[in-house]
Amino acid sequence: MNLYIIGGTMGVGKSTVCSILKEQLMQCVLLEGDWCWDANPFIVNEDTKSMVVDNICYVLNNFLHCVHYNNIVFSWVLHQQFIIDDILCRLDLTDCSVKCFSLMCNEQALRTRLDGDIARGLRKADIVERSISRLPYYDSLNTIKIDTVDKTPAQIAQAIIQSPFNKERI
Repeated sequence: MNLYIIGGTMGVGKSTVCSILKEQLMQCVLLEGDWCWDANPFIVNEDTKSMVVDNICYVLNNFLHCVHYNNIVFSWVLHQQFIIDDILCRLDLTDCSVKCFSLMCNEQALRTRLDGDIARGLRKADIVERSISRLPYYDSLNTIKIDTVDKTPAQIAQAIIQSPFNKERI
């Protein structure tokens, strides 16, 4: 069993890359963390943060215990190490290899991507500054870093699949 944990700020390309991974990895299931917290109104406080991590861990553990899946892809913003650690310590990782990645890009590339999403009506304008403010967090995480600038989503997915555990930047 393999668990691929993919983090990155909003707009960096997580959803696209993870959809490709789901198709390329055999017997694969995908969980996007936002699916466990899709609410209106979207309320952020200690109760809702605790709830979403509980939801994520519950679903991931169900996937880990299902004999029909060999690969699990989990994607979420994951901008702080304690969030990653909290999730990992709640999972039954018996006979499971874990690879943690952070998808990264520079501010200009992120602005361009998010502005395009806003123009297409996929995101609201407030996403730009919220996403950019998270960029500095990823450098300090205990993850494999992948710079997404000048790479296609397919190239990024391939790098994730082929990545050794000891590499820090791709």
